[in-house]
Amino acid sequence: MIMNAILNTCLVQADLVWEDIDANLELLDRMLEEVPSDTDLVALPETFSTGFTMQSERFAEGEDGKALAWMRKIAAEKQIYVTGSIIARAGHKIYNRLYWVSPQGVEACYDKRHLFRLGREDEHFIPGEDRKVFTLGGFRVLPQICYDLRFPVFSRNRGDYDVLLNVANWPAHRQQVWDVLTRARAIENQSYFLGINRAGTDGLGTVHTGGTCAIDPMGSIMQKLDKHAGMLSCTLDLDKLREYRENFPVWKDADRFTLR
Repeated sequence: MIMNAILNTCLVQADLVWEDIDANLELLDRMLEEVPSDTDLVALPETFSTGFTMQSERFAEGEDGKALAWMRKIAAEKQIYVTGSIIARAGHKIYNRLYWVSPQGVEACYDKRHLFRLGREDEHFIPGEDRKVFTLGGFRVLPQICYDLRFPVFSRNRGDYDVLLNVANWPAHRQQVWDVLTRARAIENQSYFLGINRAGTDGLGTVHTGGTCAIDPMGSIMQKLDKHAGMLSCTLDLDKLREYRENFPVWKDADRFTLR
């Protein structure tokens, strides 16, 4: 599927339907009809099946739920990897959980570590504890969810990833922060950055102006979407990344941090 250290990505910026799982899956089905045939990875926004609602008890799904079943179906039918976060139930706990789904099924998941206190997310979800790195071909991918973007120690590249991927519901009134931090994370970690935001206005009246983007390790914007719903396709080159790191080895002088 992936040849010559190339990763073909498709980032989906959807205008999500508030608190309607069926409507969102139908919407995404229509959008993904246009996915290029050579795509390796499709990435969806944060809580793509419901929008960023705090009705977690009402909408939480287990591994037998509609959203994860849909991810498995898309991955198998199109022979691609699919990732994005949903409201997930695990026993008595509810997480904002990003799934990493291959054509063979669920390979891994990451639970959002930094819950957005201002939006009372910490009152409705359990924070994740583990930092995860996923693999796809020769690429190592660090998954994050929205608010995680603000915490550079958590994002610090330990020489263990090549792509930082963040799925989000980032609001328009903090769009400038998104634009700055997405580039900063790529630069300081000498990695590619993929940021997937939603578009449109949610059920609470919060406006989202997108800005879904692919950024190279020097902080240059490879491609970016405006405020409208759409998809962005971008190719990442692992050989170019390795060459850049070798020629400009900032990583050798990085400080060490330990997370508790």
